[in-house]
Amino acid sequence: MSNQETVDYKTELDETQRALREITLMIEQSQGELSKLTQRNTAITSHLQQVQKQGVGLEELRMAYDSALDAQQRLFVMRGQLEKLQNDKQHLEKYKAVLDKLVFGAGEGAGGGAAAAAKSQMAGIEMIVNAQEAERQRLSRQMHDGPAQALSNFILQTEIAMRLLDVDPAQAKDELGNLKMSAMGTFQKVRNFIFELRPMMLDDLGLIPTLRKYSDAFKEQTGLDVSVTVTGTERRLEPYLEVMIFRAVQELLGNAARHSQASLVKVHLDLGNDFLRVSVDDNGKGFDPETLKESTNLGLKLIRERAEMLGGNFEVDSAIGSGARISFTVQAKN
Repeated sequence: MSNQETVDYKTELDETQRALREITLMIEQSQGELSKLTQRNTAITSHLQQVQKQGVGLEELRMAYDSALDAQQRLFVMRGQLEKLQNDKQHLEKYKAVLDKLVFGAGEGAGGGAAAAAKSQMAGIEMIVNAQEAERQRLSRQMHDGPAQALSNFILQTEIAMRLLDVDPAQAKDELGNLKMSAMGTFQKVRNFIFELRPMMLDDLGLIPTLRKYSDAFKEQTGLDVSVTVTGTERRLEPYLEVMIFRAVQELLGNAARHSQASLVKVHLDLGNDFLRVSVDDNGKGFDPETLKESTNLGLKLIRERAEMLGGNFEVDSAIGSGARISFTVQAKN
């Protein structure tokens, strides 16, 4: 190992140690904030129970429910932030251990390769963590704006119906009917969230039935015309391949719905003997592939990295005004 490389590794080690000290301090602060939020949530929940027993007006009842919902949401977000910080700390500690070996224990000639591997590993870990955090934030917002808010309204509708039972039974019946319809809609949203998080049929029936089911549900939710075509020998794949391909298609469909302004999306899965090829085509506005180099889209970067790790490749074919085709291949295992 050259003197310059040793200096570079020491500098990297110093920066990593500084980052570890900072993240340790942030974890301590977050733990303190989490403790305060937990106490606040307990107090607000207790207040809400008292308000329910006292039979106060609907406006005061609504304010109490809104406060409880807000406290629960803050607690949920803080727990997620603390979990992310703790994960980041673990990854930094692993990186520091590699740098320690390079600076204090690596032999001549082996350091460069080990350092490159360490940096590559760290970049991969960082990308995965950031992608997971972005997904958590998206689901958190969806839960807050959808089912969580709906559950708060259910409680209010129930309270209104209970108060109307003695004075206007017909109106109370109407309120209960509205409550039932709202509950059915929210139940379907919760089922959709569960399916997005981990569709059980992926384990039971495999990739292809799950993709077809997901595309039908996606079509209903977004209005996009989505089709799934399968060529080659239809079969079960290794579990990690099925998960990787499903998550990739999920990400690409989501991008098409959010950004492409498309009306038609075609998913094609070719199950070859040596390679599996997946392509997602849309008839949207298209884009300049060069912009992906500066893009913050962690989902696409993660698909590319995973495809390459599995012996395949990742391709983008698009132009402004001409739609887009994003495809990737991975090695098949028989």
